[in-house]
Amino acid sequence: MAFIDSSVVNVALPAIQADLAITVGGAQWVANAYLLMLGSLILVGGSAGDRFGRRRVFALGIAIFTAASISCGLAPNIGALVAARAVQGVGGALLVPGSLAIISAAFPADERGKAIGTWAGFSALTTAAGPVLGGWLVDALSWRAIFFINAPIALLTLALAFRHVPGSRGTSDGRDVDWVGGVLVTLGLAGLVYGLTAAPDSGWTDPLVLGGIIGGVLIIALFVRHEAATPLPIMPLELFRSEVFSGANAMTLLLYFALGGAMFFLPFNLIQIQGYSATLAGAAFLPFTLIMGMTSQWSGGLVGRYGARKPLTIGPIIAAAGFALFAVPGSDASYWTTFFPAMAVLGLGMAVSVAPLTTTIMGAVEERYAGTASGINNAVSRVAGMLAIALLGALANGVFGSTLDAHMTRMQVPAEIRVALDAEVPKLAEAKVPPQVVGEQRRALEEELKQAFVQSFRVVMLVAAGLALTSALCAFLTVGPHGKTTR
Repeated sequence: MAFIDSSVVNVALPAIQADLAITVGGAQWVANAYLLMLGSLILVGGSAGDRFGRRRVFALGIAIFTAASISCGLAPNIGALVAARAVQGVGGALLVPGSLAIISAAFPADERGKAIGTWAGFSALTTAAGPVLGGWLVDALSWRAIFFINAPIALLTLALAFRHVPGSRGTSDGRDVDWVGGVLVTLGLAGLVYGLTAAPDSGWTDPLVLGGIIGGVLIIALFVRHEAATPLPIMPLELFRSEVFSGANAMTLLLYFALGGAMFFLPFNLIQIQGYSATLAGAAFLPFTLIMGMTSQWSGGLVGRYGARKPLTIGPIIAAAGFALFAVPGSDASYWTTFFPAMAVLGLGMAVSVAPLTTTIMGAVEERYAGTASGINNAVSRVAGMLAIALLGALANGVFGSTLDAHMTRMQVPAEIRVALDAEVPKLAEAKVPPQVVGEQRRALEEELKQAFVQSFRVVMLVAAGLALTSALCAFLTVGPHGKTTR
């Protein structure tokens, strides 16, 4: 459910933007409201599973996620949709760490790598099916239909969970979860993301933007201080004394920042610039997800065979090449010679990285902290994606605006048309030429809008490539020479 939702919503964002007449900032909130609650409360979810029972918390997460999904499908406006997406993130925060912690607790250490690889494989396969099914639903029915598909999946999942999943927990002292920590990290990330998302529209000097960013940073610092003092932290700082655990999470932050930003902007390019239908845009992701799905069990055994350092260094380097290939296509590109090789290379790079990364994280902590460690790593990956959408959105907006301005200066566009086009900049790929412009000038300006977006898209992908390379360096420096993941 969680993996399908992430991939489906990205494909549907262009349709949501057009239907609700919102800027890219609004589309960012559709993605980030979910990622905000998921990324911050996933720490609470992992800790709650360890203390109150992983299957119980897992099932509660499914129920909340499903109810919120139905609310998303019924949302009458952007405000209601963003609110429902936030509640959906709460449900995801309870179910996502539970699934991995259950597997980690159920399998001995010598079988855990392959088990996690199988988990990653099934996740990748559902992620592969999601964009195609979601794209078809967007084209045939509406973007609202993508949220209703979670209901039948939820019923099947609950039946399987209560029949086959064993109950397990970590600590059993019965004491409460660190709810104060959960509130602090949520408020801190919310302020930070609000400021970063609103900056392109309101300006970096706007009091609300500055207040959000500065306040968010201060609250996150307060969260860290609270975690060091509380007896039952949701993010035990002692876990970060492990160089392997700290290095793997730093690598996760960099790699998933790159991936989250790339996957947010790619559907806008495919649908609004290349002219794909939502179904074809969903199908365009198949090489990425199928390669991950077919190779994940194999990659799950790489740590046992070669140690963790080699796959965690080589995988991100391959992924960086994939991100760089996305910078090649123009505004009228053939899929098979541009996007397809980029998807395939990126898929291979992530396949080599993901299962060994997860195995390394879970092997670096004691079993009683399995849910907490899973929650921390999942939080890092989700927060990375959320920050990527906000920061790279601001970057793309700036590049788009400056490129368009240079093109209009070269074309000597009249002042009144320039003002109208400047107002369209926050929409990025959805930007439209004013209706009063006709004929050859209209066609020329439409092409300039496409080229401005392509330029901003290329900059985003090259930044993603650089971050992936940095993550490879991080793994090389922090994971032991033999890839040991001893606790």
